[in-house]
Amino acid sequence: MQVRSLSFRLLLSAGLVLAAFFALASVVLERGFLESAEQALQEKLQVHVYSLLSAAELKNSGDLSMPPNLPEPRFATPGSGLYGFIHLAKKNLVWRSPSAIGLNIKPPPELSAGHFEFLLTEQGRYALHYAVIWKNVVGIEREYIFTVTEDAQFVSSQMERFRETLRTWLLALGLVLIFIQLTLLRWGLKPLRIVVKDLEAIEKGRKTHLDGDYATELEGLAGNLNAFINSERAHLERYRNALADLAHSLKTPLSILRGCAESFNVNKETVKEQIFRMNEIVEYQLQRAAAKGEHKTAGTVDLSTIIKKINASLGKVYVDKNITFDMTVPEQSPIYYEEGDLYEIAGNLMDNACKWCKRTVKASVSVNQRKGRRNFSVLLEIEDDGPGIPPEKLAEILKRGVRADENIHGHGIGMAVVHELVRLLGGQLEGKKSETLGGMKWSVYLP
Repeated sequence: MQVRSLSFRLLLSAGLVLAAFFALASVVLERGFLESAEQALQEKLQVHVYSLLSAAELKNSGDLSMPPNLPEPRFATPGSGLYGFIHLAKKNLVWRSPSAIGLNIKPPPELSAGHFEFLLTEQGRYALHYAVIWKNVVGIEREYIFTVTEDAQFVSSQMERFRETLRTWLLALGLVLIFIQLTLLRWGLKPLRIVVKDLEAIEKGRKTHLDGDYATELEGLAGNLNAFINSERAHLERYRNALADLAHSLKTPLSILRGCAESFNVNKETVKEQIFRMNEIVEYQLQRAAAKGEHKTAGTVDLSTIIKKINASLGKVYVDKNITFDMTVPEQSPIYYEEGDLYEIAGNLMDNACKWCKRTVKASVSVNQRKGRRNFSVLLEIEDDGPGIPPEKLAEILKRGVRADENIHGHGIGMAVVHELVRLLGGQLEGKKSETLGGMKWSVYLP
């Protein structure tokens, strides 16, 4: 188990808490047992005091007499650990048991008749003092204090045995609880280990996202991680697509420049325009590659102007085909979109139409169009009189790298770019056969 792991930290924390708890419990239990042992000893000494009282006799002369044989044999054995003393109140010692021969004892504390006092002496013995007032048959009255003491070894030996037993059981119980805690920690942290394994599987390519049955508390984490993974993959995919889109977007300006190279002086303005357009394309594609999927409009752009510029450029690219451009666009059609996006959409569609047409390309722009239950701000339609695309291939050519005819030069990403941009802008792209020209007709609905 690693020192920095959560399991180690939780186990260490639990171990420290258990150690503190057991230490406190040990102190409390030992204190409770000591009080219980002292209480038992006090009751035992009280019985011995009563036995001395029953054996004592106050003579008619006023002297106290004790029999040679006492009820408890330990009083008669020197050094037995049980000792008895009788003091005349406020006076000297009047009797001591044979077991207390040679022992010194301090005078007992002052007590009221009929009261006990239990205490631990400086010599390490427990002592019980009991004060009585005794009156004999002739009326002589004396006040005595009966004292019974016993060595503390009786209590200390009990405490030592109890302490040893208690610590043994607490240690065993602690080890069992730590083992149980370790088992519970492994069970409780199992969902985290599953997430880690799934992340390793994603890193090695065996999984695409976190799809396990995770604990409720980890569902939010798994969802956020999946969103992060998808975002990073989409970001990487955008970079890859942007490189392809950049190359594709530069094809048309390069073709125009190539056509203008032979008569540079005549087409000087066209060359400048295309160089400026290429610079815009590069900046646009780099911005789109770094985008996070958000779309913000900075202002209006005129779609009609964009269509006219593309028409003029394509007329020079396909000058050999003598294409007839049928343009049905309003004088102005301002809409809130990125200029680069509109150039990509209209440019790719018109370039494809010029590439596939026989002689005619038609472009039209309509505003405030409705389709189904949705209202759209603009409709762009591009048609040609070429062979068209079979309906079964329409879905395929919207994928990157797929071309309708492999014999035609191209990279197969133009329509994929159009489809992707229209989808991101919230619009609709439709392809079908042109009713008027007989070739392909693409309709772009933009909200």
